[in-house]
Formats: sequence, C-alpha cells, structure tokens
Amino acid sequence: MRTNVNTLNTLASVRNLGILAHVDAGKTTVTERILYATGTTHKRGEVHDGTTVTDFDPQERDRGITIFAAAVSCAWDGHRLNLIDTPGHVDFADEVERSLRVLDGAVAVFDAVAGVEPQSESVWRQAERYGVPRIAFVNKLDRAGADLDTAVTSIRDRLHPAPLVVQLPIGTEDTFRGVVDLVEMRALTWDGTGETMTRGPVPDELREEARGRRRLLEETVAELHAAALEEYCARATLSATTLRDALRDLTHTGDGVVVLCGSAYRNRGIEPLLDAVVAYLPSPADVPPVRGVSPADERAGERTAERPADPDAPFSALAFKVHATPTGRLTYLRVYSGTIEKGDTVWDATARRAERIGRILRVRADRHAQLERAVAGDIVAVVGLKSARAGTTLCDRNAPLVLEPPGAPDPVVSVAVEARRSADTDRLATALARLAEEDPSLVVRTDRETGQTVLSGMGELHLEVAVEKIRRAHGLEVAVGRPRVAHRETVVRGVTGHVHRHVKQDGGAGQFAHVVLDVEPLHPEPGGTGFEFRSTVVGGRVPQEYVRAVEAGCRDALAEGPLAGHPVTGVRVTLTDGATHVKDSSEQAFRTAGRAALLGALRASAMTVLEPVADVTVTVPEDAVGGVLADLATRRGRVTASTVRPPTATVTATVPLSELFGYATRLRGRTQGRGTFTARPTGYAPVPAGA
Repeated sequence: MRTNVNTLNTLASVRNLGILAHVDAGKTTVTERILYATGTTHKRGEVHDGTTVTDFDPQERDRGITIFAAAVSCAWDGHRLNLIDTPGHVDFADEVERSLRVLDGAVAVFDAVAGVEPQSESVWRQAERYGVPRIAFVNKLDRAGADLDTAVTSIRDRLHPAPLVVQLPIGTEDTFRGVVDLVEMRALTWDGTGETMTRGPVPDELREEARGRRRLLEETVAELHAAALEEYCARATLSATTLRDALRDLTHTGDGVVVLCGSAYRNRGIEPLLDAVVAYLPSPADVPPVRGVSPADERAGERTAERPADPDAPFSALAFKVHATPTGRLTYLRVYSGTIEKGDTVWDATARRAERIGRILRVRADRHAQLERAVAGDIVAVVGLKSARAGTTLCDRNAPLVLEPPGAPDPVVSVAVEARRSADTDRLATALARLAEEDPSLVVRTDRETGQTVLSGMGELHLEVAVEKIRRAHGLEVAVGRPRVAHRETVVRGVTGHVHRHVKQDGGAGQFAHVVLDVEPLHPEPGGTGFEFRSTVVGGRVPQEYVRAVEAGCRDALAEGPLAGHPVTGVRVTLTDGATHVKDSSEQAFRTAGRAALLGALRASAMTVLEPVADVTVTVPEDAVGGVLADLATRRGRVTASTVRPPTATVTATVPLSELFGYATRLRGRTQGRGTFTARPTGYAPVPAGA
C-alpha cells in the first residue's frame, strides 16, 4: 500500500474519472477496493453487506444497486483521484450523463463471463459523445466460466475500439491469483486475502505465451501510433517507455483502449489498475480548454470563448449535481478554470444572479472535509448556492461564460401521484419540486384536464425510487396510480335542421331565442380536432351580436359530450335560421339557446369516443424486430414504417397513449436492454369496440 502525499494540487497530478459499467459488473466493488488500496478506508466495504462508502443511500443498500452517482476523492502515488461511481441500471442513465459531462477519463468495468452487456454498451456510447478517454477493466476473473479473451473479443465486436491488452491472467477461475504485466514483463501476484501484492518474474509455464502476447501488443500499437511504428521498424521491438507513451496517446485519442483484468471482490488487480489510471488517463492539463458562449456574444451568434485549466484564469465551473441533505443543499461543481475561496461571490451565468459560496467541501460520498479553496481541475461540493441547478454555469462576473449543460433526456414513463391525506397536498408538491430540482430527468406536471399530478421519469424503477424517497425523506404517504388519459368525443354522422326554441317567462322581462343548427364532422375521418362555427342566416333574422352569442353557447356545450362526458372536438356547427322577439331576446337568451341546441343535436347525432395516440419510433437490434412487432400488435399499435440498417432496425407505429404504460420496461426485457423508443403525441383516434 502506498502512502498518501500532501502536495496534490498541481494540474498534472489530478485525475477526474468515472467508473462505468452494466449493473452487477462489479463497479461499486472496484470503487471500494480503490478506496481501500489508497488508504482512504481501512476496511473493505461489501455491496451484499450494505457497508460500501459510495452506495450510502438506504435504498441503494436495500436494493444492492447503485442509484445515485457518488463522488469520492483519494490519493495514489502522488496523484489526487477525484472519482465518481456511476449507476449501472438503464433507468438512471441521466446520472451517468451528467457525470460524464465533467469527467476527463473513465474506467469501464466488464464482467469476465458476460463480456459487454447492454448497459455497458450504452455508457460506452455516452462516454464517446463527450469524448471521454477510457481504459477497460475485465472483472470477476475468479468466477466459473471467466475468460479474458472472450471478453476482449466482445469489446472489439460490440464497441469497436482496438483492445490493447496489457495483462495476462495467472490462473483461471478459482485458481486466479495474479497477472503478468506485459509492459514491464513481470508477474504481479496476491496472497489469499488480497492484502499483499508481490512482484516477480514471469512464471515459466507462461513465459512463452507472455512473449507472444507482448509481441501482438507491440504490433497493434505500432499500427496505430507513428512514433511507435518508427521504433518498431528500427528495432523490431518497443521499449517499455515507448510502449507506455504510445498507450497513453492512443487512450487520449480514443484510437485504442488499454485492457486490464482482475477480481475486485478478491482484491486482485486494483493496484495495477490505479497505476494505469495515473499512466494513461488524462489530467485536466491534458484536455483542451473548456469552451462556452460569452453572454455578451449571444446576440451576435455562435461566438465562443475558451477558459484554460489555469488556477490564475477567470473562474468558471459547471454544476452537475444538486443534493439536498438534512444539513443543507450541496451543489457539486467541476471547476474548469480559476480559483474560488470560501465566502467568495460568484456569478450564476444561467440564472443571471450573484451567489455566495458558503463552504467548499472535498467529497467522500456522504462525508465531507472542509476546504479553504478549490482550483481548476477540482471536483468539489459547495454550500450556499440557492438558484444553481444541474447544468448551471458559475463564473467570474467580470468574465462571464455559459458552458454547455449536460443533455436532458425525455422521460418515457409516467405515474399519477397524490397524497393519501388531503392535508399533505402542499407538502407533496414541495417534495416533488425538490425531487425535480435534484434529478432533472424527473418531470412533474399537473394534467389540466384530469387534474392529476403526473410524475415522469426514465423507467418504472426510477419512479419507484423517487416515490420511495418522498416517503422516507418527507414522511409522506403517497398513492401511486396509472395516469388517466384525456379522451374526447366526436361526431361520426351529424344532423340537419335541429330546432331549439328557448322561451322563459317568470314575471318581468322574459327570454326568447329561436335557433336552427346543422351539425357535421369537421374532418372526413374521425380523429381530427378543432371546432368550426359559421352562420348562413340571411335577411337579418338573427342579428350579428346574437350570432356571436349562439357561437359562445355552442362552445359551452363542447365541454361535456353525450356519451361519457368527455370534451367534444372535430365538429362543424352551422346556424341556418332563427327568430327573435322585439322585447325578450338578448345575448344571454341566444347563448343559452345555442348551448341547449347543440347538446340536443349531439344527442341526436352518431358519436364516438376518441383516445390520444402517439407516434412511436422503436430502435432495436435486428434480431428483436419480430418480438417488438408482436408486442406493438398487442398494444393496438398500427405499424406505419419499418427499416433495417444492420445491426439495428427501426419500427414506427401509431399507438394509443394508454397502452404505452409499462412499455419501456417491456421493451428492455425483450431486447436485453438494447432497445430504445421515443413517443410523440400526435392527436386522437376512435376507440375500437371492446377496447
């Protein structure tokens, strides 16, 4: 174990990295072993025991999965490692997205038995979008069926980088005890507890295989790296120094991915992984200056400004996570340039207001250490910001800059939520607002037609976790149900010459209005929306002010249809005739008559109920198209297009909105998590008989 050092503030000695993986690939265990190896913790945390540092939320410990991205800081070999353990479940992909936006590098963890799994592929693509360099760690080599070569083949075939394998396992499955370092050509072995690592010569039985793999590594690197090719052509081999430099360059450019292996659970392979993080992943000084838009230039177009990773440059930082704790509101920042100190005032360039930094904290999951300042390259949490949200840019007021925020995904699943006690309604609204503030992928809205409060998110587990958080953190009893859809009614076949005579005489001034209406569908096919009113009355039998009153009455009648009380749409009404009384006619009388006349005409017409539909675009692996089509058919979907571009296929269909409840989970199950869909409400369609 290496001792920590105190002088870790230079940019070259900082590594900001994330741990990425499919759920259950061992990502959190890798993080725990890193904390143990660096001396940050003195006992190895276990996921199954609920003793991990990064999975500190009660729900994470109950469910045994990572739900929230957790930041920790540790030191290794004179370097400061700011590490974020990200979720592996697809429902929490937005946590990964926001983390990757502020990271300089990543370790992708793969299961040595399963290889590249669906969510491994998803997080890999997310890292590609942000240009985040990665190294790979093939975990669980102690499991039955584990095979490094098979896992590497899946990386090559599914993710398409050039795998640069720098280690050879010593032993297989339950006899796995170490690795051969192909760069230094030495053996690294661990004792039974994984506490002690021993360096030694390559075992005799592996010497020939190690030489062959080293030669293959040299050849692959020489093909991709010009300087390495020059040395290889001159000497027919590569020195360890040249090989390390080339591996670092190829990692930074994304032309290759360094592959290491081990067993995090048995604490084997963690020290060389940390060495690889330091050797191959970039520091803040290695990445290009951050680019943003100067607010003063926004009107002039897409003119950008840059901030170098320099503690003396104007301050700029991006907030990527907000977390409400019992002791205050924490805002997690990546500082890109400049320096901030406790008590400083900074400019919120997104909300255009000044904010004061109350405290600066070095984060270790749910524990914090006070800092006097934070400099370029740091990832810290601050206390005192009131308006900052995920994606907010903080900067020097005299040098304003707006950085690009992380992409916000569109929610795909919704539930209706309400407080079980009416007295808790306001408290629930406050709790939901705080939830949406902490997690931008949660959307809260009130359906103005059904009156329901609808909570939307990235999946059913995502919403289940959000509701449980309300129950635990706020002590609220919450009822969760299926959101209602807003139906409509429309005319299929109308009536002509419907007469209504409104007469009222109860002493004093009376009321009189006589109207004749024609009612017909506004569109050739049921499903269109809108309302049209016109008048063909001639000869002044109905004055213009009364015509407007009749139209207002007709619009009143559209609020409740005769079939089930749903609003009426897709109707054309024509006032064809009428009569007035010299004393008793008024605008109110004609408005009342118009409403009653249309209600009567609708009852006499042939009507149908409409339901909202959405255009759904489903993208799935080519071999899953059949199952997706069958599932859409059971959901009353009407397929409108289907295209195949190997290895994926895209299906477009019109599906009733009510049938999309639970579709995200079903689609992921049918496609092993590799299917995605988008839904865009497009209008209404008649409800089939018996539906």
